[in-house]
Amino acid sequence: MALYEHVFIARQDLSNAQAEGLIEHFGQVLADNGGSLVGQEYWGLKTMAYKINKNRKGHYCFMRSDSPAPAVHEMERLMRIHDDVMRVLTIKVDEHEEGPSAMLQSRGRDDRGRRRRDD
Repeated sequence: MALYEHVFIARQDLSNAQAEGLIEHFGQVLADNGGSLVGQEYWGLKTMAYKINKNRKGHYCFMRSDSPAPAVHEMERLMRIHDDVMRVLTIKVDEHEEGPSAMLQSRGRDDRGRRRRDD
């Protein structure tokens, strides 16, 4: 099986719990098709550079998986037709990095250092 990293943006009017529930839902889709979810992160509600479907913000979610290609294709297909998901990006990687992603590491640095602006 191959290693993949997935990032998707969910609509801004969802709650944090609903956005994290989407991660669980799509992880189950992978599991039903022979794959497994290795790691997951909820990056939070972030302001986007441009509007997508009249939304200025979106819930960013990150998943790491070890799955066969058909499982990933099925998950992407379901993501693209899901009403709450606005954008999807999947990349194939040689290996998964240990620890938190760069997004969570930068969040920790911002919290320790200067005060950041929350939009």
